[in-house]
Amino acid sequence: MTPSGIITLSSDFGLSDPYVAMMKGVILSINPSAVLIDLAHMIKAGSVSQAAALIHETFVFYPAGTVHLVVVDPGVGSGRRPLAVQAGGHFFVGPDNGLFWPVIERDPEASLVHLRESRFFLPDVSRTFHGREIFAPVAAHLSMGVALERMGTKIDDPVRLSLPELRVTGDTLTGQIVRVDNFGNLVTNITAGQLWLFLGSGPFRIVVGNFEILKISGTYADGEQGEPLALINSSNVLEIAVNLGRASEYIGVRDEEIVGTPVRVIRA
Repeated sequence: MTPSGIITLSSDFGLSDPYVAMMKGVILSINPSAVLIDLAHMIKAGSVSQAAALIHETFVFYPAGTVHLVVVDPGVGSGRRPLAVQAGGHFFVGPDNGLFWPVIERDPEASLVHLRESRFFLPDVSRTFHGREIFAPVAAHLSMGVALERMGTKIDDPVRLSLPELRVTGDTLTGQIVRVDNFGNLVTNITAGQLWLFLGSGPFRIVVGNFEILKISGTYADGEQGEPLALINSSNVLEIAVNLGRASEYIGVRDEEIVGTPVRVIRA
């Protein structure tokens, strides 16, 4: 696969520390022509599931051959494997902790390599910052056309990620909130296809926290100011929002408990 020269970066490092800048410096020292794109660096600390959902949702909008570097690595320095993946026409680099399972699962031709060839790492590898010393240089080499197979040993047993699943009980479809975006909108794991297949054409209500919503709106501007609404967002999943407000502040659930909150779709 021909590399695009683009490398995306995602992490739970935040923006107040120099960690992201260090990784960029390593990449550009190896490939000064690399095009670096920040996807997200405010992922909840250690949230592998949030990072996995983000990269799976986003990578398809980039050219084939793009390298996606993802560092959400609570097991850094332990026995977890450093991993590079070729799947879906893209490259992925990061820890083998389930980050790339949603991508791997959907591509029967995916190729996975346990990164073992230290010549593609920095000379000194610490036990606490593999993003800088292993993953960033590997991403840079991949962006220059170095073959994935040269970087380590092929494997076929990646860590699988247990993603929240939908449950149907009688007339109730239950999903959950998986992410709160910067606008306070509540993103669920219920896809449009799953929703309409369950509902058909009959009446329904959506119950989440202290919200009860009786229709699917077309835009965020539907309804009165401060009114909760449900819509299908640009990623084709059910989202709960508040017109000119932050749904996360109205739902009646503590911030730290919002992700994982059940979302019930009930046929009337």
